[in-house]
Amino acid sequence: MPSLRRRRYSLFALILIVGIGLSSWVTRTPAIRDAVEASTAQMGLILFGLSVGSMAGVISSGWFVRRWGTRPVIAVGTVCVIAGTVLVGLGALWSAAPVVFAGLLVFGIGGGLGEIGLNISGAELERLIGRPVLPILHGCFSLGTVIGALAGIGLTAIDFSPAWHLLLAAALMTGLTVWALPGVVAGTGIEVSVRARASTPTTQPRPSVWRDRRLVLIGVVVLAMAFAEGSANDWLPLLMVDGHDVSATSGSLVFAGFAAAMTVGRFLGGPVVERFGRPIVLRLSAVCAIAGIVVVVFSPSAAVAGVAVVLWGLGASLGFPVAISAAGDDPDRASERVSAVATSGYLAFLVGPPLLGFVGEEVGLRLAMMIVVVLLVAAAFAAGAARSMRRAEPVGEAGPVQN
Repeated sequence: MPSLRRRRYSLFALILIVGIGLSSWVTRTPAIRDAVEASTAQMGLILFGLSVGSMAGVISSGWFVRRWGTRPVIAVGTVCVIAGTVLVGLGALWSAAPVVFAGLLVFGIGGGLGEIGLNISGAELERLIGRPVLPILHGCFSLGTVIGALAGIGLTAIDFSPAWHLLLAAALMTGLTVWALPGVVAGTGIEVSVRARASTPTTQPRPSVWRDRRLVLIGVVVLAMAFAEGSANDWLPLLMVDGHDVSATSGSLVFAGFAAAMTVGRFLGGPVVERFGRPIVLRLSAVCAIAGIVVVVFSPSAAVAGVAVVLWGLGASLGFPVAISAAGDDPDRASERVSAVATSGYLAFLVGPPLLGFVGEEVGLRLAMMIVVVLLVAAAFAAGAARSMRRAEPVGEAGPVQN
């Protein structure tokens, strides 16, 4: 069996791959939009492919994990992410909007499948190691977005073909996958479901996890935080280009700043969560994101808006991983709880792109972002549900659990 360190690094590499793929195409969104000659509303529909695929992957992944474990689910998801990146590149090359839509659909399915598997595996490692893993895990996703964004900025500046950019990114992602997959332990999700069945009388069906009021409130937090993160991933370059009249290269640079802020917040967030607790961190995160978005929306200065994106990124950075960690507190039903909460997050990815696209068509993308602010206010009020339920006890080689 791989060591705990090997398991950590493998999970980190696999989620890094998703970040590289996502930002590689996001930074080229203006070029791809021009290649397929799509309006803002049409781009919302194209982005809907990513949302539908993500939701399909998330909804089905819980069942797949409970039946076969996280390893095959993560493997299939990663292959779909790479294949989707290739299809988006080919769609740009052929100026074919349906192919771009199909690529985002496949990418979304892979991301949704892998998201649940990686989070369940990460939550299991948290229990074994005794300290937060999920913030760093998601930090690696953000690091991948930074790497992809920086590459996108440079290649946009030299007018490099977006199609060849995405194909080269897919080749890099394939190499990382070959190294990382052997470090994923088989049977993690299966073991969780076996414990759950053993603790529940077989004559009585288990109640839905959504009957837990605490989990519903955690789902509200994930919904809002995912909306805050996803709206930037989907629209930030175009928001800066169309809303603040900056160049495509500058729009990509602003997105890179957002991704960098997300990365810093997630890599430094573990000790902050241990020191102050989840509810305080989530409330402060929501306030920070609200402040950043409001400045981006109402500032007349593109430079000030670009700086405010850092607040947006820092505020959105810890919401998803910290809430997912809270959902996984119950080890007997962790896979079901994580899957359920992540589904509420992916609901934001499902409705976000078309909603913001159609509203943005009427009032402009800048004002459309106020929808995100309203959801973040709700998240701040619901954050108390993320209070830790774990008991401190010695585990494995890493000592006691830290609450």
